[in-house]
Order: sequence, then structure tokens, then C-alpha cells
Amino acid sequence: MAVIKFFALVVQSIIQLPQMVGDELDEATRERMQQREEMLSREMTRLLQELEQSGFAWGALLFAALQQWQFWAIAGALVLLFGLCWWLRKRSCEPGSSSDEKSSSSDREQVVEEEEEEEDNNDAYGLERFYDEHIRSPVKYLAPECREVTLWVHRFIRTFTELLAKTFFPVPQSAIGVGSAFEGWSPREEDIVYRLLVPLEPPRGHVFHLELDNAREMPARNFRIRVELVCTCLNEELAGEMLCFLHCPEEELRRNQKPGLLHTLCTGSYLDVQKTARWFQNLVERAWVRFHESYSYCLRVLPSSRSCKFQVINNNNKSLCIEMMFGVPQGDSDIFVSSQTRETIFTPSTMWPESYAVAEVKFFSHVTRRAPRNSFHLKCLQLCACILVRRGSSTYALKTAMMHLLTTIPPAHWHRRYFVLGLLYIMRYLRRCLEEKRLNHFFFGNENVPEEIILPPAFRTAEQLNLFQHLAQDPSAHAKAMREFMKLRDELPRLLRVPRDAFAGLIADGR
Repeated sequence: MAVIKFFALVVQSIIQLPQMVGDELDEATRERMQQREEMLSREMTRLLQELEQSGFAWGALLFAALQQWQFWAIAGALVLLFGLCWWLRKRSCEPGSSSDEKSSSSDREQVVEEEEEEEDNNDAYGLERFYDEHIRSPVKYLAPECREVTLWVHRFIRTFTELLAKTFFPVPQSAIGVGSAFEGWSPREEDIVYRLLVPLEPPRGHVFHLELDNAREMPARNFRIRVELVCTCLNEELAGEMLCFLHCPEEELRRNQKPGLLHTLCTGSYLDVQKTARWFQNLVERAWVRFHESYSYCLRVLPSSRSCKFQVINNNNKSLCIEMMFGVPQGDSDIFVSSQTRETIFTPSTMWPESYAVAEVKFFSHVTRRAPRNSFHLKCLQLCACILVRRGSSTYALKTAMMHLLTTIPPAHWHRRYFVLGLLYIMRYLRRCLEEKRLNHFFFGNENVPEEIILPPAFRTAEQLNLFQHLAQDPSAHAKAMREFMKLRDELPRLLRVPRDAFAGLIADGR
């Protein structure tokens, strides 16, 4: 019990120490504190004597130390004061804490920069929301459907190979996706047609020769495919499989061998586009019955005189419209002669127009691989193309202009935050081409064509081909083209919700 009372008094004396080291006290307070000190001292002396009698010899030492409380109190106060001064000096020397004014100024500048950046991002995202409201993003819905279409056509081609074994029809090769959908954009939000080009190789005992339709046009726009028989007598691989069309009697050929290509898909000595199209359509129907999906999907072959066009419809009534065109490459290049006809131009059945579709899809693939992640070049093209299609206008001149721009304007300038600027690039280029009545074909005599696109040797050294030559020769056609351009120019600012006059002024003065 004595021990407990002793420690209680020690605690009480420690608590009262701060009151003894303050400022000067008045006389009455000092007298009361002195009396309290004498009382505590007598009580602690009595308790220490009890502790000594109980064997706590070290209590005397503790009492002696507590008697020097004034010394310890003053020493503690000095230590605290020194520590406070050292802490203030250290804090004043730390970097970034020189003054509150500089700190607040820096904070304000950072907030302004963040607000400006947020405003730029809001503008960009606002344009992106505008685009999504009017036109669906190309990558989101075109890419998966292109993959699905490619799988369907791959299965058709593989089945064609089985059906055509031991016949003398053209041999279909792996299909190549072409057109706007496979380029990553589409002028239509609905009713998209997925086009693929199927290269054809001549059957056994035959060769293809490409002949210019008009040698005065260089390079020519139209070709004929002349089919020629070749001798197979000395071909050991074919000796036991077929009779030579050149050296076997006709009676023996009719009796023992299926007819050659000249008697099936040709008109005279030239491969006929329309006959080839009907043959392809028949192949699709024959192949379809071999697919197990024929029980859950519906195939609808659509009328087409120069291609094989059909729809594949599932149980949910979702349809894919697929068009298979066919062609023959010019040598080992990416330029073909194909069944695809040109707009508003009558093409005879033995005429195969020159096609740049494979080279074009390779070009857009080349640009996309090198474009920044948020590039809007395809969206700029698609927006303008949608307006033209709604007005019944062709989009090929627009696409050609875009290809020229993509090889001259740095990729960073097609970032989504420069969406409006990208539209201005397109409109200025088109305006200048219409005024000069000249739009150069992208693949003729153009040094900016990427090396990975394989062109016939004549293309690299050819003179530039003017796609607007007809505008220079026909004033009414030129006036119509200018009216269509003005409608496009007026439609864009309305969709973008920007002043029409200001937008037109930027196009006109080139700022």
C-alpha cells in the first residue's frame, strides 16, 4: 500500500512541474505552491522511510533525484526550445516551400493547364460523339463482319475445288477482300455489300493472255482475256490424266473427255464475263447443299450479270450480302482485270476492266498500320462519302483524293482532336482539283505509292492519268460536279454545328 501511495505522489508532482516553469507568478500563488511543496516533501519522506524498512533501498535514490525537480524542469524546457528552433530552420530550407505565394501561383498554373487539356479532350470527345450519332464506327462493326464473310467465302472456294476436280473450268484461288468495307470504311450504314475478288487460274491444257482493248490508251482501261490451248503431250504429270486438246481427234475428245474451256465459258476465243458469272452462281448453289449450315441458314442468290451476288440469312433474320467478283492478275502485280464493271459505262461481256481494288485495299491497310491509335482519317472519309451517297454521287474521286492526302499529310494530323481540320484538308483538295479540272489517278506515275504495293512496271513510269478529263471536255459535267461539291460543303457545317460561312471561308482561302 505504501508503494502505491508513493508512486501516486510522484505522478502528482510531475503533473505540477509545468506550472512551476512559467512566467512570474503573483505572491499569493507562490506562497500556496510553496506550502503544497512542503506538504508533498514531508509525505514523500515518510513513505520513503516505510519503503526502506520494507527493503526498498533504491527509494532513497529516487527521492534525491526528485528533490532536484527545478533542475530537470529547466533542462527539459531548454531541450524543447532547441528542438523547436531546429525543426523550423529545417522546414524553411526544404525545396518547394519557399513561400506560400509561389506555391499557390504554381497550383493555379497547374489547374489552368489541366482545365485547358480537359477542354481539348472534351472537344475531341464531343466530335467523336457527333460521329457516333451519325455514322457507326468503322472498326466496331465492319471488322467482325468482314472476318465472318471471309470465312464463308473460304469455305465456298474450298468446296469449289472439290466440285471442279477433273474438269476444265477456271480454277478459283483464295479470295481477296476489296472495296470500302475491307478498307475500313463504308458509305452506307445499312445494306453493306461485302465484296471479294476471286483470282482465276487457267485449267489444265489452257493459258490466259491479256490483250489491251485499245492500244492507243496507255495504260489501257479495258482488257480481253484470250483463252489459248497448249500441248500436253509431253507433260508426264498430265499424260495419264487427260487427252491433249491440240493433238487428239475431236471425236475422241468428245467421247472420252469433258469439254474444254473454249466450249463452255468463252465467246469465240475470249473468256465471257456473263457466262462466268452464271457458272459461279451455279457453283454457289451446288456448294451450299454440302454445308451443314444449310439447315439453319438461308441462301438467296441475287441477280447479277457480271458477278456472283448472294445473301446468307440466319435464324434471327440477320443477313450478310456478299459479292464475289473474279479476275486475272497482270503478271505478279496487285493490278487485275476483273468482272467488276465501271459506273454508268456499258461494258461488253468479253471486256474485263482494269481493277485497282486489291492495290487500294493494300494501301489503306498500309496507312492504318502506321497511323496513330486515335486516327480519324477513315471517319473523315466515311462522313463525306455518306453525304455523297445520299445524294446519289460517286465516291471514287473522293477516295482518290483521300489517298493522295494520306501520302502528303503527316499521320499525326489525322488525330481525332483535328477531325474538323481533316475535313478541311479533304474539301480544299477537292475544290482545287475541280477548279483545275484535274485529279490524278493514284497508281499512275505517282512516286508516293508505297513500295509494298506491287505495280506493273509500266505504271511507275507512266504519265499521270487525269480522272477529271471529262470535266475539262464537258462544261455541263463540270458545272454539275461543282454543284455537288457545294452541297457537300454546305452539309458538313450543318452536321458539325459550325457557321456555314466561316467553314466555306476556310475552304476557299486555305487558312
